[in-house]
Amino acid sequence: MKDKLRFFLSRVAERLWVKPLLVCLLSIAIAFVAQWVDQFQIFQKAPDVNTESIEMLLDVISASMLVMAVFAVGAMLAAYQSASSSATPRAFTLVVSDDVSQNALSTFIGAFIFSIVARVALMNGYYEEAGRFILFIITILVFVLVIISFIKWVDGIARLGRLGNTITKIEKAAGEALRRRKEKPFLGGIKAKNLTDGLAVFSTTVGYIQRIDMGALQTAAENCEMQVEVATLPGTFVTPNRPLAYIRGDRKDSEEAIEATSFVKAFCIGNNRTFDDDPRFGIITLSEIASRALSRAVNDPGTAIEITGIFVRLFTDLAQETSEREQPSVEYDRVAIPEITLSDLFEDAFNAIARDGAGTIEVVIRMLKALATLTSFGNEPMEKAAIESARLVIAHAEKALPIPSDIAKLRAVSEFARSPDSRASSAVNG
Repeated sequence: MKDKLRFFLSRVAERLWVKPLLVCLLSIAIAFVAQWVDQFQIFQKAPDVNTESIEMLLDVISASMLVMAVFAVGAMLAAYQSASSSATPRAFTLVVSDDVSQNALSTFIGAFIFSIVARVALMNGYYEEAGRFILFIITILVFVLVIISFIKWVDGIARLGRLGNTITKIEKAAGEALRRRKEKPFLGGIKAKNLTDGLAVFSTTVGYIQRIDMGALQTAAENCEMQVEVATLPGTFVTPNRPLAYIRGDRKDSEEAIEATSFVKAFCIGNNRTFDDDPRFGIITLSEIASRALSRAVNDPGTAIEITGIFVRLFTDLAQETSEREQPSVEYDRVAIPEITLSDLFEDAFNAIARDGAGTIEVVIRMLKALATLTSFGNEPMEKAAIESARLVIAHAEKALPIPSDIAKLRAVSEFARSPDSRASSAVNG
């Protein structure tokens, strides 16, 4: 239930209309709360506030907040365009989910709705003496809230959509996804054996798996007295001819009976990949930004070097958590899940940069130093994956670097990735 709620809230955060709608409903309710106070005797001795002073304040809010809301939307759209063009379109959902901008827009629209509703109610004599006093206090609080939101928003909009801010958001999303996957490498299930026997369950739609409802799979498997081996992790592109999972058990249920048990419904499939349950997507997105920075049109090797450092941070945390992690607990004993391998993560991170940055010695050296660092944690799978990536970097660089001095620098920092035979050959030739 916790994972389902987190996934739902993440999708809600990507919708710009949700928070403004909720704030609008809240502002309407607050406008009527002031009249509700008139019913209590304790508030009857409240100071009598002049109606004209309240109307003046409400007029100021109604006249300015709609303009502010339109201005905020324009600034946000410009920031979204900047994020898509300078980073990658895959980062759009993270930029849209920015809390500061959404909260500011919601505050401006909510204040406008509040002022209109309260102004109409005040003109029609809806409030008595106590109600007018409470409405005056609420209006002052709205003013304060608007000012605070505006100040925070000005600070946030200056960064929203900038490349550095976008990279930070992606790093955070990728780090959280990796942490959750290390806590539950099999999503609470057991390790899959990658068997293809059994009854295959197919998708009825085409798209990316965004989430797997492990509880639903467990319940369906228990009802059928079967075991489920998932064949596709979140982030996988599925079609009607690609199996989502394989069902095995002693009972010989028909295919129609299997379809009726909600196996397929446990797989949430959408048109786009999401960052929540797909740690590879965050790493791929960072790699895309580095590749774009290395293109001739942009020519920004510094960004590729920065992202290489981010990969070191992410994989360092991963190595430490892996060494400290105990045997994962099993919550769904009838569901088997394949594990994401470190070699896949390293390929997602470094292959594109190795190809596109092969002709830039600064990027090549930074990648090799980063990979050398990742071989020093005593994590054998990570060491193997890092050496494989380093050898790919070396292969690309040796073909792309035309200057002998650059080749010499390359060989000086790549000794850790060379086999003993190649080291001996290099020493003889050198």
